[in-house]
Amino acid sequence: MLRLLMGLSLPALWAATTDAEARTLNARMARVATAVATLEQVQVRLSWPAQATEGTLELRAARIQAPDLGYRFRDVVWRCPLKRDGRGGWRCEGELRGGAGKPLRLALDLGVASTDARLSQGGGALSLHRAAASPDLTRIELARVPLAWAQALVAQAWPEARLKAGTLDGHLDIAAPEHKPLSIAGPLRLSGGALDTPDGLTAAEKLGAQLQIDASLDRSDRVAIGGRLLGGEMLFGNAYVSLQQRPVDLRIEASQNPGEGWRLPRLSWRDGGILALDGSAALTPDASLAALDLNLDSADLAPLRDGYLSGFLGLAGLAKLELSGAMQARVRMSGGELQQAEANLHEVALKDDQGRFRFEGLDGSVAYSADAPRDSELSWREGALYGLGFGAVRLPFSSGAGELRLRRAVDFPMLGGRAGFDGLRLRPPSGGKGLDLRFGLNLERLDVGQLAKALDWPAFTGELSGRLPEAHYADDRLELNGGLTMQLFGGTVAVSSLAMERPFGVAPTLSSDLALESIDLESLTGVFGFGSITGRLFGRIEQLRLVDWQPTAFDAELHTRKTRGVRQRISQRAVQDLSSVGDSSFVGSLQDKLIGFFDDFGYARLGISCRLADEVCHMDGLGAAKNDGFTIVQGSGVPHLDVVGYNRRVDWPTLLERLEAVSKGDVKPVVQ
Repeated sequence: MLRLLMGLSLPALWAATTDAEARTLNARMARVATAVATLEQVQVRLSWPAQATEGTLELRAARIQAPDLGYRFRDVVWRCPLKRDGRGGWRCEGELRGGAGKPLRLALDLGVASTDARLSQGGGALSLHRAAASPDLTRIELARVPLAWAQALVAQAWPEARLKAGTLDGHLDIAAPEHKPLSIAGPLRLSGGALDTPDGLTAAEKLGAQLQIDASLDRSDRVAIGGRLLGGEMLFGNAYVSLQQRPVDLRIEASQNPGEGWRLPRLSWRDGGILALDGSAALTPDASLAALDLNLDSADLAPLRDGYLSGFLGLAGLAKLELSGAMQARVRMSGGELQQAEANLHEVALKDDQGRFRFEGLDGSVAYSADAPRDSELSWREGALYGLGFGAVRLPFSSGAGELRLRRAVDFPMLGGRAGFDGLRLRPPSGGKGLDLRFGLNLERLDVGQLAKALDWPAFTGELSGRLPEAHYADDRLELNGGLTMQLFGGTVAVSSLAMERPFGVAPTLSSDLALESIDLESLTGVFGFGSITGRLFGRIEQLRLVDWQPTAFDAELHTRKTRGVRQRISQRAVQDLSSVGDSSFVGSLQDKLIGFFDDFGYARLGISCRLADEVCHMDGLGAAKNDGFTIVQGSGVPHLDVVGYNRRVDWPTLLERLEAVSKGDVKPVVQ
């Protein structure tokens, strides 16, 4: 408000006032124009009683507008006692009101050679000085001025910004020469700054800064800001920057033509050894990114996570990712699309705190190009996925036409065998589409024993081999075409229809179908601590769904099939274990009391099924039995023993508890 009143002068009214008589003077002006602002429907009233040493000045304005500064006020009233200063000038200080806003205190000194004013509210004060010798130049001093007072000025360049807290100290020189741009320059200190935007995508808290401002406002606006940030937190979309109390040197130069977005020909950011940034950018009229050219350098990636990457990593479920090493990178965008990107890594290590992945000794570069071809090569010393370790590899890349490709197939040691991939093609987000990644995967004779140990499974033995012709990752979903084959317990487990959602995010989900062929039951039951069963097992587990690696749904059916040369026997303990797990009972052709004298029994068939949904396992077996039961084991020979289940709905958590009890030998044989 203060600077808007400075062009209004009333020397004629004051000169007409005499000590000899009381005088009340009124003036109405439709419009008063100054170098800074325009006042409309102005009323001035001056009352000076006879023989009095002071009068009363009242100024009203229906509207005050300073379009270059963005300020607009309605119904402004200033009332104050007018006094002579004893040096040929005048002084007036009183309350200033505008619309429904809180009142301020305005003091005005109209000297012979200068004009001074002070606008204050609470502990904040804004002072103004203008010399008669340089009427186009105004200096403004700021002392704990609320940042909110600059709302209108900031809105000129950033209409969506809402200034919420903070104070400003320093001074600004405002030059308003006729027929030349309005210029604003000077040093400012910001303390406790806070702002946000209505959409919540941009915000800042606890900002401190020492800045030098240099702005020229006209049809073409130009702004230069240089200095140092003194800590704070900032949010830009998904990017969260936390400076804590670290000082950051910065330089921003920007310009804007009417109807166009801002152009930033120079961006400079220096955050110690954590991050150095240089480049340029351009924004569209709606403030979206039109072009970007940045060079980044981080000599130590470890603090980069908490300082700059936590927003992005949190969305990917990697908030606690551990980083080390150094990196240089360049990113170039045009038309809102990525054109060039390159990252040079030096002894970089990545470690997920949940054990989902780990990479050690990442070295080399990865280069992406949307147009001209480029080659690069990246290597790692070792790593692991979900605890499955793998060895060193070199990855030769080529890029062009908006795609990053692997130049040749690669493989590396893993779990006593070899793993490799080929046909890798990566397209970064563009044209409204997200990241798209495709690759083929080969597994050759991986040791299932090491796999079981890494995943904390029972002590399985065997080999895992297979080929997935194409794995496709898009929209946070990984689909794997083809299948894998595991040689387990003398038989085969074939895995197909593999897909993963959020593979490295929160609550990853895996779905697949499994087919079992000729599994040696004696080996299988031995591994699980189950009572002994001999024979060959066949079956399927379809529509398997794991959420955070826990089963939530499947449709499973397992059964034995007579195989030449293979005996089919079931031990008494296995009968008891089956009965315990499935709420079953057993009956025989001999009297119940005689069954306890036999260690094992012959059987003709064994079969059980479970369809899991909503934490309930819907059970079935070989077929219907008496009393609405279902047969799990069909006996053969003497003694003849059948195992029959009666509970067709079993609570899944309870079933898991029973299986765990069986594996620990906590179930004692009981003969009915």
